[in-house]
This record gives sequence, C-alpha cells and structure tokens, in this order.
Amino acid sequence: MIRRIMQMILRAWRSMRQSPFLSVATITTVAVALTLMAIFGAFVGNLQEMARRWSRDVQVVIYLDQPPGQKTLRTWLDHIERQPEVERVTFVSQPEAFNRFRQRLGDDADLLAGMTPDILPASLEIRLQEDFRNRQGVATLANTLRSNPAFADMRHGQDWLERFESVIRLLRASSVVLGGVLLFASLFVVANTIRLTLYARRDEIEVMALVGATPFFIRVPFVLEGIMQGVIGGGVALTSSYLLYRAALSQDMAVWLRATGLEQLLFLSPSAQVLIVVGGGALGLAGSLIAVFRLGRA
Repeated sequence: MIRRIMQMILRAWRSMRQSPFLSVATITTVAVALTLMAIFGAFVGNLQEMARRWSRDVQVVIYLDQPPGQKTLRTWLDHIERQPEVERVTFVSQPEAFNRFRQRLGDDADLLAGMTPDILPASLEIRLQEDFRNRQGVATLANTLRSNPAFADMRHGQDWLERFESVIRLLRASSVVLGGVLLFASLFVVANTIRLTLYARRDEIEVMALVGATPFFIRVPFVLEGIMQGVIGGGVALTSSYLLYRAALSQDMAVWLRATGLEQLLFLSPSAQVLIVVGGGALGLAGSLIAVFRLGRA
C-alpha cells in the first residue's frame, strides 16, 4: 500500500517536472493570492490589536476653567469615585500638564521657552471600569457628571474609537470578498492547469486504461499534483509574507509604533500560518478534483 502511494506521488512529481511552465504558473497564482490574503490579514490583525489597546485606555477627561481649591477638589473626587463606571480619577494640575506636554515634545521642548504652566488647564482624568469602556458606559457617566457646571468641558475618545472599529469591520468584510475572488481565480487556474496536463497526456491515459489501470490509479496522481502545487504555493506565500514583515521591521518603526500604542508590529498567528499552507493544499485539491471530474464525464 505504501509502495503504491509512493509510486503515485512520484508520478505526480514527474508530471510537474514534465510541465514546468504550467506548474510554475499554478504555484505563482496560488502564492500571489495567498500572499495578498496574508498581508491583508496581518494588516487587519494589527488594526484590531491597536483598537483593543486603545479601548483598554479609554478615559474621560474634564478640563477645568480654574484650578479648584482643596476642599472643592476633594468633593469632586469623592463624587466621581462613587460612580459605578469609574475605576479611578486623577487630578492633573497645570504644572503637571505643562511638564507632560514638555516631555511629549522631546527635542522640540525649546518651543515652550518663556511660557508658563498656566497656558494649559488643570484637568480630571477618569479611568473607567473595564465593563464600561464603551459608548454606553461613557455616555452614562458623562450625563451624570454634566450636572456640575464646572464639568462642561468634557472630552473622551470613545466616539472616535467606535468609528475606528467600524472601519475595521468594513475592512474585515472586504477581506472576505477579496479572499473569495482570489480563491476563485486560483481555483480556476489550478483546475485548468490540471486539465491541460490531462489533455497533454491523454494518449498515455488511454493506454493505461487499456492495460487495466483503474480510474482511481489514473486520477490520483493528478489530484496529488494539484495538492503539491497548492502546498508549495502556500509555502511560498508564507515565506514572502514573512520576508515583507521582516523588511517592515527593518525600517525605523519606533515612532509609528509609539503613536499607535503597539509594542511591536504583529505577524500572522501560528494557526493562521498553518492555515495559509493547508489552504494552499486544499485549493490545489479542489482544483484538481474539478479537473479529474470533468475527465470522468468526458
């Protein structure tokens, strides 16, 4: 049994070597399709990680017209901390806000020369409980706190984050459509490549049938050929995607990563990497089955 399987694999390999142009065309088509899908998947994955990190840091900031006295500040802090949506609240004085701004400017901090801390307002930074880091949680807290006229200038990034997540959902849906088109195109190429190979070797197939070869023995090598081409294409796609990922890492990504909140640029997960190669094999299997099915009908 094992010997017979090895014979079929060798026949499939010989068939690929006898039609190098068709084999390379098929492998390239599968590789390009899966590479594009891998790149798009990694891109969307990084956007999702960015959204996850940003949602973890969602907070409400209240900018104050005038710095409050100690008694007033204590009253405000106690009132805010009693709200169920609040994890903690921090008062940021004008000097502290000025120092933060100076640190963010880095080498450009000289731009603040001659300026005093009172150019920036004092603020209350409210960090939400994890269960309330969403549109409803922010809205509920904001409605409660707006009863205090001093809290009129209230800012939060939840609306922007919701729009960003909507873009991610749109990109995810687009990736499904794009993936479907690319997979269909690859399936078409694989099926037609195997069919051309069958036509090129039809005399050999007829002789094998005349000497008693079973349809299974005749067709399986062509199915294996499609699987091998698909797996090789998937491997090429995974390698190409990783090389592009490494090329991106070799650039100066520090500023971009700091701006997005990512610790590092993410590649495909191990399961996604396996899926790329297995998906290539499945694509080759489906295409070759279509071709040999047509052979059986002919």
